[in-house]
Amino acid sequence: MQFNKQLMPLLLGIALVLPGLTQLQAAAAVDANRLINADQEPGNWLAHGRDYTEQRFSPLTQINKQTVADLGLSWSYGFDSTRGLEATPLVIDGMLYVTGSWNVVYAFDAVTGELKWQFDPQVDRGVVGPKLCCDAVNRGVAAWQGKLYTGTLDGRLIALDAETGKQLWSSQTTDNDQAYSITGAPRIVKGKVMIGNGGAEFGVRGYFSAYDADSGKMLWRFYTVPDDPAKETNPTLIEASKTWSGEWWTLGGGGTAWDSMAYDPDLDLLYVGIGNGSPWNREIRSNGEGDNLFLSSIVAVRPDTGEYVWHYQTTPGEEWDYTATQHMILADLEVKGKLRKVLMQAPKNGLFYVLDRATGEFISAENYVAVNWTDGVDPTTGRPNIKPEARYSTAGKPFLAQPSPFGGHNWQPMSFNPDTGLVYLPTREMAFPYIPDDNYEVKSLTVNLGVSLLAATMPEDPAVRKAIKAATKGRLVAWDPVAQKEAWGIDMPVPWNGGTLSTAGGLVFQGNGQGNLVAYDAANGKPLWSYHGQTGMVAPPISYRVNGEQYVAIMAGWGGAVPLVVGPLVSEALTTNTNRLLVFKLGGKATLPELKVTAKALNPPSANASAETVAEGKAIYHTYCSSCHGDGAVSGGVLPDLRYASQHTFDYWEAIVVNGLKQGNGMAAFGSVISVDQADAVKAYVIKRAHDELTAQQATQ
Repeated sequence: MQFNKQLMPLLLGIALVLPGLTQLQAAAAVDANRLINADQEPGNWLAHGRDYTEQRFSPLTQINKQTVADLGLSWSYGFDSTRGLEATPLVIDGMLYVTGSWNVVYAFDAVTGELKWQFDPQVDRGVVGPKLCCDAVNRGVAAWQGKLYTGTLDGRLIALDAETGKQLWSSQTTDNDQAYSITGAPRIVKGKVMIGNGGAEFGVRGYFSAYDADSGKMLWRFYTVPDDPAKETNPTLIEASKTWSGEWWTLGGGGTAWDSMAYDPDLDLLYVGIGNGSPWNREIRSNGEGDNLFLSSIVAVRPDTGEYVWHYQTTPGEEWDYTATQHMILADLEVKGKLRKVLMQAPKNGLFYVLDRATGEFISAENYVAVNWTDGVDPTTGRPNIKPEARYSTAGKPFLAQPSPFGGHNWQPMSFNPDTGLVYLPTREMAFPYIPDDNYEVKSLTVNLGVSLLAATMPEDPAVRKAIKAATKGRLVAWDPVAQKEAWGIDMPVPWNGGTLSTAGGLVFQGNGQGNLVAYDAANGKPLWSYHGQTGMVAPPISYRVNGEQYVAIMAGWGGAVPLVVGPLVSEALTTNTNRLLVFKLGGKATLPELKVTAKALNPPSANASAETVAEGKAIYHTYCSSCHGDGAVSGGVLPDLRYASQHTFDYWEAIVVNGLKQGNGMAAFGSVISVDQADAVKAYVIKRAHDELTAQQATQ
């Protein structure tokens, strides 16, 4: 058989128009070369932060300051779940992959929105629900050589066939007898899947691990907190144990790596953000002593072996839930006339850090929100000067701290535009009273913090609540990391808003708690375009291109920590429980169904319980219930507001709370920790709060 030379020009043409014929044969055919050279295919969004730098900067320019006014909805997809949506979609060769609530994975045609497949890992919601501090969320998948990888709320790492959604392997990465969970997106480095976990509030020991991408076999594990010194064998952790005191290992210690990672292929360093202490109270955790490594640190390791290289601790002796798990960005910046390879992070503690990413050397740090726990960072040592009164566990009195445990910046990703040199950062101003729990004891089915949530609950006086709310706000900040100062900023009434996307078109995109996706001028913050998505948004947008057309996509669904815990502070948020994937393009003409919101009826049963019973119910509620149903029984719109519960709910209260009638919705059975009488006391407290609201509404009318 002879080769037909006349076909050669045709074959060459196909190769030029559709580069990489092997990519046409396999979905998600991502490898190291594609990830390292992601800028050569700017139409794809190959990894969590688009590429290894995690800059979340799209080089696409079709949608720009001049054309963005013509941006319209191209297609949307509605999800069944009403829990939070936090995922970053991946777009690879015309396919869009994303996770929804409860770890369901979806694959769509990125142009038409056609659902190709979905995979439900069947998380046991009744078992997992009480182990989650911050909603049934997930931040996305990773892709590698035809496979997708996702972490689940019950601690599994799962590999899927990207073409079909079929499960290829599953590895249990956590001990199911402990309150571990996974909400972060995996990262892939050199054929290894990197994954951490959460659960520090519940009393676990943190770690992150590497798994073989083909087989699911664990290759190495890095513990972030040392074990009992009598048992510890790792030289790095033996050294770290010198920064601890007491018997911290009996309480877990914390230090979970629940979100951010980044990788520098030139330096061959994997950077991992480490979380808070467990319990928060350092007096309980470590006799009030020591830096407690590697809590609230950035740790650099070798991805092949997990070998420790360097660390930088943002909050020594952390006891405010000031995690360093927030988004990290790698960039090359000119600092004092010298080009530096830097790592940038704005952790919860309110300081924006610039570090040398090769050595961990401290370069600079300044506060990006109001901060009162420190009066600055020593420029020589890089250590914050922590005020004595901030050490509430040993100072002998409560401390009203800024930022709060929700952070000046939380998990919502920031982005960096190399053209403007600015980082676009979602922030919040919020305070919190740290009051030691004098009656601390480890409890199951609840958080174990060492601070009193009952004493820290918001006052029930409406006027006081209004004043607290007025002092709480969100803000989008454009931060100059070289000058370490704000270039511009925009105040927002809701303190819980979405991550950002910056583009070569001179734009910054952000969804917000009021339900709007907004495009701002990256140079000055001027709003140029807005779309009402019918629900509060907390996820970060992405941008991609298929067949020469640029798109912007965002997961629109209200949820996360602040809406669950402090409902009174997010009353301006749009809380419709309408969850969608929204995709936009220039000239898009699609529309959303009309939003129909039914007013909630407030018709509580008679309030006949004694003041003593109500007080008992309040204490139990703020031990077991407030982390999901809100401070003072005021919901933030993710889960039901119990004050508005139906008569049916009150009639079946014992069956729901004690026996787990609604475990399928994530509402666990609490019969192992509270009695029927105690459940009735909680009901009495909720009914009392319903009558408080009814009285307030009548007074307003």
